[in-house]
Amino acid sequence: MYKKKNIIITGAQGQDGIILSKLLIKKKFNVIGIIKNKNLNKISKVKYHKVNLLNFKDLSKFLDTYKPYSLIHLGTENPNYLELKKNKDFYKKNLKATKNLIDYFSCNKIKKKLILIGSSQMYGISKNKVSLRSNFNPTNSYAKFRVEAYNYMMKVKKKYKSNMVTAIFFNHDSIHRKKKFLIPRLVKLIKKKNIIKINDIFQENISGDFSHADDFCEGLYKLMISKKNPNKLIFSSNKRIYMNDIIKFLLNLNGINKKFIIKKPKSLFTPIGDNNYTKKILNWKIKKNIFFAARELNKFYR
Repeated sequence: MYKKKNIIITGAQGQDGIILSKLLIKKKFNVIGIIKNKNLNKISKVKYHKVNLLNFKDLSKFLDTYKPYSLIHLGTENPNYLELKKNKDFYKKNLKATKNLIDYFSCNKIKKKLILIGSSQMYGISKNKVSLRSNFNPTNSYAKFRVEAYNYMMKVKKKYKSNMVTAIFFNHDSIHRKKKFLIPRLVKLIKKKNIIKINDIFQENISGDFSHADDFCEGLYKLMISKKNPNKLIFSSNKRIYMNDIIKFLLNLNGINKKFIIKKPKSLFTPIGDNNYTKKILNWKIKKNIFFAARELNKFYR
């Protein structure tokens, strides 16, 4: 009789955790979600548990019980644009929890796959496209945590030949994106016709690499079942997209005839990710885009 494999997802109630959980259930896996808040909405076929990732003993006991085929670590505290500007700290607890998972999967669980999530912020601010060969240039506490976690993973992987990989995610959205992030906030501002705040964002002239979260989670699934063991992979759109174009798109969807003009030209450039190797090694394809996600969010927020 076929026995379903256990997959553990940390941060199972976040955007990617929700999408990935639903996908893995369809693929006939047992999904165990590690969460912080038991009162949030749950997926009926997912088993949820509150586990302290900062306590290695408790974490090890929990993982020994469920013996996961793979663990996808989505459960880190992520900053939005405003939190980064305020230099909020995202370093110590995130790094401790991630190191505990790396240590667990190091020598005794070398055949089990640990997937860590990286961030485009690891590369800093750049007008250029970045690839797997590009140097990291972290400029905030969250990015520094991600880089140090990757370096620690590589140290352990080299020593024990462990099955570990960092999936570097560039910006991605869906209807499950937390309200504090930029595109959900934009949709709500446009619904309320808050022209002043929309204009403030327009003047920032933000650009970057934006995608749909469904595509990234499909890529995570392909990475999870792959027999290959890369060190890192880039998940991105491979394109530079201007937030102002998304604003215009959303204004048009809502029938708002308003034009904004940038008064003092300035640009905030975040890097574009070269995803060609990821597409090749996983046979991964991008099926949606950020405008698809923006349209979904626009319908979601009535």
